[in-house]
Amino acid sequence: MPHSSLPSSASPSASVPVSTLAPAISYRVEVADLHAHLFRVSLTIAQPAALQRVSLPVWIPGSYLVREFSKSLQNLQAHQSRRRIANLQQIDKNTWDVEAHPGKALVLSYEVYALDNSVRTAWLDDSRGFFNGTSLCLRVHGQGDLAHGLEVAASKATEGWQLATGLTATDVDAHGFGHYLAGGYDELVDCPVEMGAFWSGDFKAGGVHHRFVVAGAPPSFDGARLIADTQAICEAEIRFWHQQQVAPGKHARKPPHARYVFMLNAVDDGYGGLEHCNSTALICNRRDLPRLADPSATSAHPPRQSDGYITLLGLISHEYFHTWNVKRLRPAEFARYQYDAEQYTQLLWFFEGFTSYYDDLLLRRAGLLDNAAYLKLLNKTINQVMQTPGRLVQSVAQASMDAWVKYYRQDENTPNATVSYYTKGALVALCFDLTLRGEGRTSLDEVMRALWVRCQSGPMSEADFGAVLAELSGRSFDAEIEAWVHGKAELPLKDLLAGHGVAVHEDQAQLAQRLGLRVGEGPGVSIKMVLRGGAAEQAGFAAGDEWLGIETPAGGWRITKLDDLLLYAGHGRGMVALVARDKRLVRLPMTLPSAGNSTTWRLSIENARALGAWLEPEAAAAR
Repeated sequence: MPHSSLPSSASPSASVPVSTLAPAISYRVEVADLHAHLFRVSLTIAQPAALQRVSLPVWIPGSYLVREFSKSLQNLQAHQSRRRIANLQQIDKNTWDVEAHPGKALVLSYEVYALDNSVRTAWLDDSRGFFNGTSLCLRVHGQGDLAHGLEVAASKATEGWQLATGLTATDVDAHGFGHYLAGGYDELVDCPVEMGAFWSGDFKAGGVHHRFVVAGAPPSFDGARLIADTQAICEAEIRFWHQQQVAPGKHARKPPHARYVFMLNAVDDGYGGLEHCNSTALICNRRDLPRLADPSATSAHPPRQSDGYITLLGLISHEYFHTWNVKRLRPAEFARYQYDAEQYTQLLWFFEGFTSYYDDLLLRRAGLLDNAAYLKLLNKTINQVMQTPGRLVQSVAQASMDAWVKYYRQDENTPNATVSYYTKGALVALCFDLTLRGEGRTSLDEVMRALWVRCQSGPMSEADFGAVLAELSGRSFDAEIEAWVHGKAELPLKDLLAGHGVAVHEDQAQLAQRLGLRVGEGPGVSIKMVLRGGAAEQAGFAAGDEWLGIETPAGGWRITKLDDLLLYAGHGRGMVALVARDKRLVRLPMTLPSAGNSTTWRLSIENARALGAWLEPEAAAAR
């Protein structure tokens, strides 16, 4: 078990006096049964309505899928005084009405099953507890803007544990258990809670205290390196948003949060993150954590790092960037979150895609990557998009709207029908940035900062983006917005990259891509996806097939991995594929595509000075 440290400057026992009055809505969360994975929750409503409605959210902001959190709620009861059981009626899957006497406190008690080891819901076992308020805290209709209190109770089950959250502490013990306060329901459920014998460290960035807690780290974990690298990321992003006054008197140089908590759960196999106003919940493969006594950590400048650790740093960068871009600078449709149903916007290409552009770019500007390493990451994103036939079917604006039913419900046809607003959105951001830089008047950096100032008093629309582009560049970008955001044509990546010192080479694609397949191997070759327009689709392959072998003029051959195809096909291109489908043997005549049929992009540095002006603007300005 990794050691747990909590510097005195980060001690959660330093309660912040907020109010001497009891909050109008208060929750008490305790461990009901570790082995049954049950939290017990008591909700007290000081001034209930005569017919008080409560509901549990069906989704959590930042993750656009109806997840039906109420499926894990059980044993709901309502009381007014110890003797009186209040009448409670379920209205629909996640909503209840309670008959109450106004003027008397109403108490609802229930249990929540918690065994989803993700960043979106809740988890409880004998080593760790975690929850988002959207999974545990019933929403009291009509009182969402009143003060909400949360007590997380210590018990024998939590002995040896600590607690971390972005909520404001009002009366907590040395380990963080006790009472917290939120200004309303939105703030309450925007602050997840992590509990356990986790590792903890802290740092300051932009004058703000940041805490990083890691659950499940192995003994080899190098916490000092993670803290140093995360601090560099945070400082780079604070500089990005606040380095200069866009409008006198309107642009604060300090970040918009008074404190920040990173909560990382290291597991055997997992990846993801969810943003919050002053915290983030992260999950990673524990093999991707930085390791102690790694010679590569100090042998280069910037230090060489594993691909897995770079991916983790990119995740940290992405979620921290969301502190500004989506949590505060947010789409007009999210002016207030509606927790009982889907909430649609066409702007996820901006809020997720542009964040995806900057997450890796700011690793470069933080000094954690060199230019070649950054281009390697960009290269991967480009190839992901170029190898997705759905990019010609769906625009990124459509992908944003369809997130609820397509991006978060992927199947074997997903790459043929959809495009990711994360990856293509990042390339759209790249196109805007390089176009603006190429014209010499401004950059996407300046556009983002100007949007931050323009929309602080209200939510953002696509019209705001177009207006700021025009204001800073001196011309309309309506045509580019229509083509890149609402259109489906290829983006002008080659020309834009060439203008900023990057050469594009087209190499022969991997065999699976040339065939138009995505496969699983071991044992055998299982067909996961058949890509639109490829040789495999033309031959009649279907997702779910098992590719057993081939027949050629030279005889029949068993294949156990895809590379066997080239071994046994020889120089011939015609063959018959033998596949198993629903226990039937099927013969599929097919023709192997020529070597140049499908290519993959490879980026290289052609003009280091031009590239540096884009990737290292501060250094370029100093020169």
